[in-house]
Amino acid sequence: MGTARDPLYRETVKKQYEEWFSHCQSHLDRMESELPPPRVELQEALASQGVSRRDFIKWTTATTALLMLPPMFKPLVARAAEQFSRLPVVWLHFAECTGCSEAFLRTSYPNVDSILLDTISLEYHETLMAAAGYQAEQNLEKALADFNGKFVCVIEGALPRGLDGKYLTLGPKGKTGITLAKEVTSKAAAVVCIGACACYGNVQAAKPNPTDAAGIGEVLGIKTVNIAGCPPNPANFVGTVLHYLLFGGLPALDSIGRPVWAYGTRVHDYCERRPHYDAAEFVAEWGDAGAAKGWCLYKMGCKGPYTYANCPKVRFNDAVSWPVMAGHGCIGCTEPGFWDTMAPLEKPIDEKTIGGGEKTVDTIGKVLLGATVVGIGVHAGLTAIRHKDNDNADETSHKA
Repeated sequence: MGTARDPLYRETVKKQYEEWFSHCQSHLDRMESELPPPRVELQEALASQGVSRRDFIKWTTATTALLMLPPMFKPLVARAAEQFSRLPVVWLHFAECTGCSEAFLRTSYPNVDSILLDTISLEYHETLMAAAGYQAEQNLEKALADFNGKFVCVIEGALPRGLDGKYLTLGPKGKTGITLAKEVTSKAAAVVCIGACACYGNVQAAKPNPTDAAGIGEVLGIKTVNIAGCPPNPANFVGTVLHYLLFGGLPALDSIGRPVWAYGTRVHDYCERRPHYDAAEFVAEWGDAGAAKGWCLYKMGCKGPYTYANCPKVRFNDAVSWPVMAGHGCIGCTEPGFWDTMAPLEKPIDEKTIGGGEKTVDTIGKVLLGATVVGIGVHAGLTAIRHKDNDNADETSHKA
């Protein structure tokens, strides 16, 4: 494999980017001719909310980097954002708390992400639309007929399979969630699961799971884009839609359906408390001196080393903060089955709580000070890091 210093490698990469750029231009041209006219002119919406052109350019630059695209794509990202309101979206709710929709609606001040979400072409959304009963059913049927094969289906909530799906019935005709999901997803251009419930079942699928609930992809046997989290960050949804508008297809996904650009690194790797982990400075008790100094929360049960998400980068509450910055350890909510596998460990860690695979955190910290690589995280959230005595401190093993 070539390197960045290899002229042939650089030329190959440049050619690949140019081909992608040309593809994105062609796709955007085609969308502009095929999709309905924009309901809202983005620049007018931004100006009405006090977002300047400069703010929009800064957002475009940050979003281009967030999507792991080179700077040459900034004009196309801006153009895709301006087409945001032209993409029809059918948003379904199944077994959930509506917390994901709430997270998308709550902003303390206007920003580009929130304005894009305000302008999205929602053809059906049970929580936000005024229609109910048969009128709502008609709206859904009309959307499926008008935009067959062109709309994005967004799903919030798990699907119960018990009693042939009768644990969840919806609408005036009493359709099961499974029946409705099959009808809608079969006509969608893409299916995006919002939140841990839709992605992997979340609390509805936690033991003993009496309704036999599971994530959308597992129940329907289809490919979904999983925007995991409880709730997920709205920026990850906006970025996924922009990628779809740019390329006309789904972003690269990891083995459990999450966009690699958003879930390709561990929480631990970019956590602002990571230097304290490396220095073996851990909070040992809530409210102690270490907590006041912002020391690492791993010893208190933080699941950052086992969790893949970009929370430390994009943060929440208009990028102001995120749980670890606010003083609470990561609970691993972007990982499958976190309610059963992660939540029970939300307490001070000792080697017994993780099956004897962990030595004391203090030992891990000491090794990190003098060794090159330790503390390997595992994609599925299951890890076993074994440190022997000081003579063999560099020896580690992990389970995948």
